[in-house]
Amino acid sequence: MIWEGKKAPTLEGRHFIDALDFSPAEYDALFSLAERIKSAPAEFSSACSGKVMATLFYEPSTRTRLSFEAAMLRLGGKVLTVADPRTSSVAKGESLADTIRTVGNYADLIVLRHPKEGAAKLAALYSPVPLINGGDGAREHPTQTLTDLFTIVTYKGRLENITVAFCGDLRYGRTVHSLIKALARYPGTRFILISPEELRLPDHVKEEVLALRKDVEFHETTRMEEGLEGADVLYMTRIQKERFFNEEDYLKLRDAYVLTSEKLKLAEEDLIVMHPLPRVTEISYEVDEDKRAVYFQQARLGMFVRMALIARLLGVA
Repeated sequence: MIWEGKKAPTLEGRHFIDALDFSPAEYDALFSLAERIKSAPAEFSSACSGKVMATLFYEPSTRTRLSFEAAMLRLGGKVLTVADPRTSSVAKGESLADTIRTVGNYADLIVLRHPKEGAAKLAALYSPVPLINGGDGAREHPTQTLTDLFTIVTYKGRLENITVAFCGDLRYGRTVHSLIKALARYPGTRFILISPEELRLPDHVKEEVLALRKDVEFHETTRMEEGLEGADVLYMTRIQKERFFNEEDYLKLRDAYVLTSEKLKLAEEDLIVMHPLPRVTEISYEVDEDKRAVYFQQARLGMFVRMALIARLLGVA
């Protein structure tokens, strides 16, 4: 999957709002750059010298915001951040469009996380600088998709002919929606969908996937044990309390699936276990010691691939 030969496709000046905004070839080129950065970080430590990135997070985040900020700082750039909208002009009633147009005067790049679906797409219409979607509602999380694809490539060596089992909240899980669509463009993809009936993958996501590749195979089950068989990747997700309208429904489903060492005995020895984090109760701590658990390494790989994305959008690498 590593880009070789011809000059990498340019991404300078573009927005990254949807997981399908970049072609597989553009993804491959990003992964190649991310691998170079990971192998020789000192060579890129001043790539963004003189550049400023603004992170506007209207929804709680630890990993995504810090990953982006660490990425920019490691590239030699600087960061402006709004991590609490109550401390910004949003509290005064300023529109998202006006905020983006204003911040675009201060920064060379904007990363936006917003609780409303479609907010990033709207913001991109008004942004004078490249804008990255850091997650919008339950719809998309494209840079987590970059992280996930880069992790799979790193550990499995391919994105074609792969079976990925998704477990947990498939209805509201924006990381799941983005990753499924991105993987569907590669031949031989097979998905195992493990969830309660209430949290099944939405039909509109399946329709989008089948529009990309008609031969994509879905297998749905409510049993984790069944879903583990034959999977190359197990992608665990938490049941997201913030997506439920009442606590009773959340509590009923919170512990629907818990991955334990005992259950992992049913899986292949070369399986990798991924998770976008944060973890709550869905993966037992004992699993952390299993060589197949790569979710913390996944978080580190996310920083490198975000470094590659920032560098390419700014045209410095």
